[in-house]
Amino acid sequence: MAKQKSGEIIVGLDIGTTKICAIVGELTDSGIDIIGIGTHPSKGLRKGVVVNIEATVSSIRRAVEEAELMAGAEISHVYTGIAGGHIKGFNSQGIVAVKDKEVREADIARVIDAAKAVAIPLDREVIHVLPQEFIIDDQGGIKEPLGMAGVRLEAKVHIVTGAVSSAQNIVKCANRTGLNVADIVLQPLASAEAVLGEDEKELGVCLVDIGGGTTDIAIFSGGSIVHTAVIALGGNNLTSDIAIGLRTPAHEAERIKQKFGCALASMVNKDETIEVPSVGGRQPRVLGRQILCEILEPRVEEIFQLVHREIQKCGYEDLLASGVVITGGSTLLAGMPELAEEVIGLPVRRGMPRGIGGLVDVVKSPMYATGVGLVVYGAKHLDRRMFRIREENVYKKVKGRMREWLEEIF
Repeated sequence: MAKQKSGEIIVGLDIGTTKICAIVGELTDSGIDIIGIGTHPSKGLRKGVVVNIEATVSSIRRAVEEAELMAGAEISHVYTGIAGGHIKGFNSQGIVAVKDKEVREADIARVIDAAKAVAIPLDREVIHVLPQEFIIDDQGGIKEPLGMAGVRLEAKVHIVTGAVSSAQNIVKCANRTGLNVADIVLQPLASAEAVLGEDEKELGVCLVDIGGGTTDIAIFSGGSIVHTAVIALGGNNLTSDIAIGLRTPAHEAERIKQKFGCALASMVNKDETIEVPSVGGRQPRVLGRQILCEILEPRVEEIFQLVHREIQKCGYEDLLASGVVITGGSTLLAGMPELAEEVIGLPVRRGMPRGIGGLVDVVKSPMYATGVGLVVYGAKHLDRRMFRIREENVYKKVKGRMREWLEEIF
């Protein structure tokens, strides 16, 4: 990290279906120190998408106030995550001729613009354009083409799009609490920043982020992202299964899941029992813990079967030498990695945030992977300007582009 930037505060705001979490990071000469954290239950989201602005705004305000208090700093800019079933990712490529036979910044910008020039419906917004590799005169595998000689530059990119309204609602909620959104980041991409090592990305790895409302997938190979997907199932489905199966209120089902839940029934002793509160003032019942696990196992298995199908569908199954990394609050459930290994047939580990300093003990849990990842992402993209959703002023855009052309010519 650049020395002159040390002391800068970066905030990751993870707006999730079950919790809203603000994590404050400070840049130091040696990296990032986490200096504040605030969480609050999330009320206004369903399956990763805002469905109630007022409730979301009040939850964000509480989480941010708590983080400000702990960090002793005022929060004005945040990096926030986006997820939900509306997210779609696809690969694209573009080719341009290189001026003066040497690749310059302008050429890289042009080739990425060319790769980005695909027909996208009006109700969708490009969230990320992630370069995978550059090819100069048939020489592939180039990560940093700047300054290289050649006449033809080609770029392979991964484009992530989302619904404009969902992105607008997230920005609107943050703005209502007096915060500016520096950038919107795809949640599995943020989680990957926190839990994956560079060697894993190089060898090939699948990141599975199981949140409350959605399961987000990001597949890396050769050091860059090659596939993203979102499955509309998550920890809340497990909670509702318990609530229905054991006939108990939802908040009690959540408590039982966290305290006694296990994804593999074979790991549980047959004699263990749990007390289950009933609805409508009836007496609590005592049930075998095995019954709880028999409710959870099929649903967890279903989630991992859908993940496996996604891996097969994109054709990268044989290239995942590092296996699968699972993260997100739901993966705290006992037996998750073991069941995932059984279903997917690849080595699986739990992903914890790493490579940070400060309050490491507090954030060392899969549930904070996205929040910490947003801070790491923010530190890497500090020079990026403010996030704008679909620039309305076309005149300004054209004027800016004309100025660029004239500068290039003269």
